Amino acid sequence: MHQILFFMQTMTQVQSNTNTDAFPILGTDFLEFYVGNAKQTAHYYQTAFGFELIAYRGPETGCKDFCSYVLKQDKIRFVITSALTPDNEIAKHHLLHGDGVKVLALWVEDVRKSYQTALERGAESAFEPYTLSDEHGEVVLAGIKTYGDTIHTLVERKNYSGPFMPGFMAKKSLMKIHPVGLQYVDHCVGNVDLGDMNRWVKFYQEVLGFKLLITFDDKDISTEYTALMSKVVSNGNGYIKFPINEPAKGKKKSQIEEFIEFYKGAGVQHIAVHTDNIIETVGKLRENGVDFLYVPDNYYDTVTERVGAIQEDLEVIKKLNILVDRDEDGYLLQLFTKPVQDRPTVFFEIIQRRGAKSFGKGNFKALFEAIEREQELRGNL
Repeated sequence: MHQILFFMQTMTQVQSNTNTDAFPILGTDFLEFYVGNAKQTAHYYQTAFGFELIAYRGPETGCKDFCSYVLKQDKIRFVITSALTPDNEIAKHHLLHGDGVKVLALWVEDVRKSYQTALERGAESAFEPYTLSDEHGEVVLAGIKTYGDTIHTLVERKNYSGPFMPGFMAKKSLMKIHPVGLQYVDHCVGNVDLGDMNRWVKFYQEVLGFKLLITFDDKDISTEYTALMSKVVSNGNGYIKFPINEPAKGKKKSQIEEFIEFYKGAGVQHIAVHTDNIIETVGKLRENGVDFLYVPDNYYDTVTERVGAIQEDLEVIKKLNILVDRDEDGYLLQLFTKPVQDRPTVFFEIIQRRGAKSFGKGNFKALFEAIEREQELRGNL
């Protein structure tokens, strides 16, 4: 009887998971950046952000027109890629966009089935399924297009045990690496042109089976000068969250408009990475020279009455310039870097969740004013 009850409970859980996840995704597999100099960029993420080099592809592995460095920290994998010749897709992408995210790779159980499902639901193919194999097994890949020149690579790696995937050789950092406590990708934010937000939200809902998690309008995200609108979509298991932003009418140029102007189109604006100790993580990142947005001290005058009691020492939070917000499930701590390349495009968010499932709505005004100060310094406000 107990076995029957257990079986019934298990079946209920499986059915429930199936019903809530119309396009099963196991997690984020990797993020690939197209950059001008992969060797130097990979060095930056090793020394500044504490990523470890685990694999490499280039002329030494038989790849003659580009090279890639694979970096890892806990569950996060970055692939840093640059062209070796001026006439390939990578070089053209970088010439137009500068350093930026080309691939948001999704880990799936069955690439061919997922790819076919996506196409049947209206996705546009980036590339058809193919298999890579070596002595460690095989990896199956396929690609679909999303906003701008960004693509989702679908990755099936259940039959692979190598360092990353076939075509790459194992490689270690030449220096001692000091991880900073980054654990996994919390969410990735995309910026799109005015009027395109709902189109891409619909894409994620209809093609990938995502649910609309939350909506922010220009009343939620605005200052005296600029505004934007945002909708957050999430897959069934909640592992993948994509906020999609578009500009809203304001007195001056918004951060979304600045991004699109310099990135030359829609693209990934920022990557939020989770830590379970933001004080330690931000402290190490600052020591490593990572530059963060500045929030004035008066932000902290009302933190206690706005968010209530928190476990962290408020004086330390203030010293590190960390933002705090609360929702009905708990609170979160977050901080945003300045752009990590000269074009004011891609940046990072460091986030620690203590129960909170939201995105720091209470910090939007302070954050946007901080971004506007940077825009003004650049002459782009």
